[in-house]
Parts: sequence; C-alpha cells; structure tokens
Amino acid sequence: MNTRFNRIVKVMNEKVKIMLGISFAVFLFILFFQPFPGDRFDFNNRLLFVAGFGAIIFIIMFLVKIVWLWISNRIRHDGDRAETDPYLSGLIVLILSSVAFNFYLRYVGMVSISFYVVFKVALICLIAPVILILYDKHSKLTNLKDSLSLKIEALEKKILLYEEESLNKSIEFISETGPDKLSLSIAEIVFVRSADNYVEVTYKEGENFRKKLIRNTLKNVEIQLRQYPNFIRCHRTFIVNLHHVGKLHHESGQHWLSIKGADEKIPVSRQYLLKLKELF
Repeated sequence: MNTRFNRIVKVMNEKVKIMLGISFAVFLFILFFQPFPGDRFDFNNRLLFVAGFGAIIFIIMFLVKIVWLWISNRIRHDGDRAETDPYLSGLIVLILSSVAFNFYLRYVGMVSISFYVVFKVALICLIAPVILILYDKHSKLTNLKDSLSLKIEALEKKILLYEEESLNKSIEFISETGPDKLSLSIAEIVFVRSADNYVEVTYKEGENFRKKLIRNTLKNVEIQLRQYPNFIRCHRTFIVNLHHVGKLHHESGQHWLSIKGADEKIPVSRQYLLKLKELF
C-alpha cells in the first residue's frame, strides 16, 4: 500500500509543474483576451476573479489525476493498463472544468450564460486535456526510449562478451600431406592466402606479424572457418579476419582492404564486394 502511494506521489510531483503551467496559461489568456464580461469588477477584484479560473482548472486536473492514478495502479496491479487512460481522464477534466467554469461565471461573475458563453468555456477548457494528453504521450515515449536504450546497452554488452569469447577460441591448421600443423586463436589470425598447393597463414604474435605455409587448399580452410563469423572471403585467393581489417578502400575502380598495423592491401573481388559494403 505504501509503495503504491509513494508511486502516486512521485508521478504527481512530476506533473504538478505542467499543471501549474496550464493554469497560469489559462489565467493569462482570460486576463488579456477577456472572453467573458467582467465590467462589474474593479482592477484588483478582476485579477482575483480571473485567477479563480486558473485555480479551478488546477484543482480539477490535480484531483482527476490523483483519482486516475489510483485507478490505473489498481488496474496495473490486477492486469494490463487500458490504452485509453489519457483520453478518458482528459475527457473528465474537460467536462468537470466546463461545468465548474459555467457555475463560476454565473454565480461569482454574475454573467448570463448563453450558448456562445458555453462554447467559449468549452474551447478554453479544452486546452488542459490536450496539453495533458500530449504530455502523457511524450512521457510514455521518453520512458520507452530509456527502456530500449537499456536493452540495447545490455545486448551490446552480451555481443561484446560473445565476441571476446569467440576470439579466444583456437583453430588448428593441419597439413594434408604431413605432420605440419599450426594452432592459433581466432584473434591471432589476420588473413589466409592461397599459394598454389599451399595456404599462407598470416597471424599476429604480440605486435609482430608472422607467416606460415601449410599444405592445404583455401577451399578446405574456408570450410573450416565457416562457423566463425569473423572470417569472410573477399577474393578468390584471400580470407580475412574482420577483427584486423581497418577499412574498405576504393580507387580507380579497384577495391581493397587495409589491415590494422600493417601495409598489406587485401584485394576485393566484385563477387564479394556487396557483402563487404554491408559490413563497412
């Protein structure tokens, strides 16, 4: 019970400022545009009379929001909250404020109530629910944005963790005709190049780049690396590790990839260009 009450108080504290702003706007509008006759009042009394409109609209908005928040919290506790909440509460504010304004004009301002007066009252009272509805919509969108930002941040952390775990996995390149083999982590492999009946594996050892020839085909290596998304075929003779790629370059109709910390230019074939453009 205390938690629900504290939630209502917190939300009301956020909305009191907008309610005061609406009340002040109504006060200024009636004071300067004088939509209702007030000749029977002197200047000071007229200010008090006009201030009454602002006070009425503020009290009605405040009371309706307190009751509506209580109802909404009960609904949210038992099930889903209705989507029409802001519109229904706005309609209640419009009806109550219109009735209150007409009584105030008739019995305090001694104004004769006509259809035209009622119409002007309804238009003025429409200001409050419209602004409240827009404010509620803005608040919902802001909360949704914050919630999505937190989810995106959590997903980015999971992706980063997954990438770190993936980069630490080991791959073993084995020669087809001999005992020669090379075991490396994914993070160490820079690119693999076809060299006739061999593949040349370029890898990073600390800050230095090393090369190792293994008797195998690039097709076999591609099949071996296919399960790891870091590796991509960019040319009929090259497979690169995206972890070490700087950027995609284009000059004089030619495309190539640069490698971070090295002067290597990895050629890019037309058949692989579209996929690489999606990544860079």
